[in-house]
Amino acid sequence: MRALSVAATGMMAQQLNVEVISNNIANMTTTGFKRRRAEFQDLLYQNQRQTGAQSSDSGTVLPAGVQLGLGVKAAAVYRVHGQGDLLGTENRLDLAIQGDGFFVIETPDGEPAFTRSGNFQLGPDGTIVTADGYPVSPRILVPAEAVEVAINPEGLVTAKLQGQAGMVDLGRLELATFVNPAGLEAIGNNLLQQTDASGEAIFGAPGGTGLGTILQGYLEGSNVNPVQEITALIAAQRAYDMNSKVISASDEMMATVTQLR
Repeated sequence: MRALSVAATGMMAQQLNVEVISNNIANMTTTGFKRRRAEFQDLLYQNQRQTGAQSSDSGTVLPAGVQLGLGVKAAAVYRVHGQGDLLGTENRLDLAIQGDGFFVIETPDGEPAFTRSGNFQLGPDGTIVTADGYPVSPRILVPAEAVEVAINPEGLVTAKLQGQAGMVDLGRLELATFVNPAGLEAIGNNLLQQTDASGEAIFGAPGGTGLGTILQGYLEGSNVNPVQEITALIAAQRAYDMNSKVISASDEMMATVTQLR
């Protein structure tokens, strides 16, 4: 009975949908997190009566056929790159991107990684690093005698040194953008890596063509909308329940057949 397997695919699809929603809710307070959305496709169809087939020797054709669907399958878990809320902090090394782009991070394996999470700190040598100690690229060294660090919207990093009146240039931060940012692969720790789907990284200074600007003293919050996620969770739960009822109804129908005498 096809209804059993069709409803089973529906239950598995909604299980995946709930898992995606739960991950979104779990990361509501994760800096720079982008919500995911599960997308589904229908499976192949079985043709019991082919649409457009000839129905008589006089050339008449069937205006409609009989196609029976075989269920649903997961197509993708899409990352929605909407801007998150900007949250003010008291840390001068907290940075938020207003617009498109990603901070570039040097990973231990030598491959660049990308993130929207700008909660940076200083390493033991004064280099600006992530919470895991990975340097921000290009590397910028803040002298130990610096009493104030300023980062302008175009990514220029300057510092006021003890005993000096003027600001000293330390370097400029760089951002990266992609033709298809949804194609980036998440590797954990708020980091993403480029793939063939995302295309090659396009580097540039903040505020340049296609790149956002930097806001010092702010962090970009998650773009998860709790009301939207709870609504989607309820809808997924109801869809799961309805598919389970189809299985129950199919089982009762088969039980009726087996009881025929």
